[in-house]
Amino acid sequence: MHEMALSRSIADIARRRAEGRAVRAVEIDVGELRQVVPDTLRRCWTLLVRGSDLDGAALRVNRIPAVLGCRACGARTTPTDLPILVCGACAAPDVEVVSGEEFLVRALEVD
Repeated sequence: MHEMALSRSIADIARRRAEGRAVRAVEIDVGELRQVVPDTLRRCWTLLVRGSDLDGAALRVNRIPAVLGCRACGARTTPTDLPILVCGACAAPDVEVVSGEEFLVRALEVD
């Protein structure tokens, strides 16, 4: 379960950026193509921060949809049969990922 390791990294970032202030919430963006289960990540976060300086800090997960840009027809589509990445308009396999690979600490809510 790599969600626990991800939670540790998020906590480390939150502590560094909070500079000693109490953290109320951490907001992150997670792309649909990342192999992260948001509910599992939230559970791991809760377990990890319990009894620590981050105890009570909420983890808010924004799910970023996958969008593909087709080099053949120029369409931008959302894939329906992940992990198969083909154009939703013309079925060409020559696509680029426009969004969906994000993993970013977006914001901290601190006192």
